[in-house]
Amino acid sequence: MRRVKLLAFALCSVLLTNAQDKSDWKGGFPEGCTSITVGKLASFDGSVMTSHTDDSHRTRSWMDIIPAKKHKRGATTTMYKREACNDFKMPTYKHTPIGSIPQVSETYGFINTAYPCMNTKQLGIGESTFGGREELQSDKGIIDCQRLCQLMLERCTTAREAIKMAGELLAKYGWNDYGEVLTIADPKEVWHLEIVGPGKGKVGAVWVAQRVPDDHISVNANASTIKEIDLNNRDYFMASDNVYQVAKENGWWNDGETFRFNYAYAPKSRASMASRRREWRVFDLLAPSLKLDPNSENYPFSVKPDKKVTLEDMVMAFQDYYEGTPFDMTKNMLVPDKDGKMIISPLASPHMPYDANTLHKVNGGWNELGERTIARWYTMYGTIIQCRDWLPDEIGGVVWLAQDNMATSIYVPFYCSITDMPESYKTPGRPNGFTMKSAWWAFNRLGTLASQRWGDMRHDVDAVWQPWQKELFNNQKTIEDQAMQIYKKKPKKVRGFLTQYSLKWGDKVVNKAWQMGDDIWTKYDEKF
Repeated sequence: MRRVKLLAFALCSVLLTNAQDKSDWKGGFPEGCTSITVGKLASFDGSVMTSHTDDSHRTRSWMDIIPAKKHKRGATTTMYKREACNDFKMPTYKHTPIGSIPQVSETYGFINTAYPCMNTKQLGIGESTFGGREELQSDKGIIDCQRLCQLMLERCTTAREAIKMAGELLAKYGWNDYGEVLTIADPKEVWHLEIVGPGKGKVGAVWVAQRVPDDHISVNANASTIKEIDLNNRDYFMASDNVYQVAKENGWWNDGETFRFNYAYAPKSRASMASRRREWRVFDLLAPSLKLDPNSENYPFSVKPDKKVTLEDMVMAFQDYYEGTPFDMTKNMLVPDKDGKMIISPLASPHMPYDANTLHKVNGGWNELGERTIARWYTMYGTIIQCRDWLPDEIGGVVWLAQDNMATSIYVPFYCSITDMPESYKTPGRPNGFTMKSAWWAFNRLGTLASQRWGDMRHDVDAVWQPWQKELFNNQKTIEDQAMQIYKKKPKKVRGFLTQYSLKWGDKVVNKAWQMGDDIWTKYDEKF
């Protein structure tokens, strides 16, 4: 019976995934990602933070460690075109080689998530897609977003260096992706880099970068947010040489008008309630005293939080589904009763009610571009990244990594210097379907199951993960103090110590996720 239920739930998850994954960027709103950034004076301990939720079940579920490497003279690195692929059991992307660029003599090691997220020098990256104008899409460029993340982490040590290198490579080899923002952090500062293509038949890119003030936080939620720019203020702004020219040539901006990057290059992204509402919600959670209007078209690029932002605050934001606001997606969901009559359900789910809300037009405010929460059932993984200048790189850089829906997951620390990841994290869970060898499936199964009776099961999940998450955060200083003692005596040994710590907790949460799924099944078996 247990195996039958496992297969049934695997099928349920596949069906939910297929339903969503048919909606790619072209022709509709994207699955999307959210990134929150925190300056060093805005964080609880002086960390610079960036983050990312990879809200797409097409991207790969496995992740591993790519070590530092030396390369022979004349070596190259391959660039790929990423395209949706439905040839397997589950939706995925295919990566077709479209060119190469010269490799550097040495590359840094990095944590290789679908969007590579942190290197051994404490350079961390988050990501969010905003699309931009379709006519800017280039068919000649060869660098996409995932490859650019990798190139930055392989070759750079600071955010400024990464942005300047990106500008040089994109000018020479060209951007071949949609409009993207990369949120790039190092131990000193964090920047948002927004990139669009130069247009059909052209090689290059149009880009702009803005620094988040040290005492501010910022957010990107699938919409361009950089507005006015001051290129004379080099401490806060950078841009491509063609940033004004392309807009002027296409009639998107004229001399005498105020230049705003987001309206020149991605005006439709500002129309999306799904983006604007998330921007508002992050600022409302972390700077409620501002009392920002949830229906505004624009918000400040960054704001000063009401108090220092903690790791707990970041988790809270990424697990949010507007509960307690007029946009609460856990209430007022219309479902059929036993006679087929539509009634309001008290057991609505934060993972899937937006589909029903759009269909039945409840709660108000839903338009053709949709409404969505920060937490999503189709998230592949999420990161919260800390970069800390008072610690050696081996200890200072840490990626807090969670799998699947953030609302039913737990963040585990993976230090930037570790040499391995748990076997289940490295095991592909997609596109070939359900397997109990994959960490991602453990959390996807748990999240999909919990969504069936969210009003009850959320408490069962929280009862386990919340104490464990608190323990992990509370243990951080103790573990890092131990790591520092090792580092002072034998610096090379600290990598092994931190690797074992990350492996232990990675295995522990995966095993618990499988067990929790079984426990919930047992508890609610007669109630489905």
